[in-house]
Amino acid sequence: MQPREDREVFVVPLTVADNDIDENGHVNNVVYVRWLQDVGTAHWQARFDADTRGRWSWVASRHEVDYFRALPPGSRPVARTWVGDPQGARFNRYVRIEDESGRLCAQGVSEWVLVDAASMRPSRITAEMVRVFET
Repeated sequence: MQPREDREVFVVPLTVADNDIDENGHVNNVVYVRWLQDVGTAHWQARFDADTRGRWSWVASRHEVDYFRALPPGSRPVARTWVGDPQGARFNRYVRIEDESGRLCAQGVSEWVLVDAASMRPSRITAEMVRVFET
């Protein structure tokens, strides 16, 4: 899974907390889903002003994660995220989670729906919003 050349890749350092480690001695799969959400939210907050964020919100409708390499305690992973093409009110957001050596540990895609923050009704993603996520 690689980003398109015209998409910004937003990088977020991740923290592995003690309670993220499961009985198998590595980061639990539920933590990866949380990271997908947190990374997407961080990208939105970094690129849009408070007024825009107050008018619009995002609701995750689907998450899919593929696991490749376990992250043990003490890991210092990073997430790289970018968006796909809008489909009406929906955007696919892609996330690669890599260890400190740059090796792929997991990758995921989340489907997000843009909603009006007041009514919580879906709303079409505008061309202006898409441009913010371009390189």
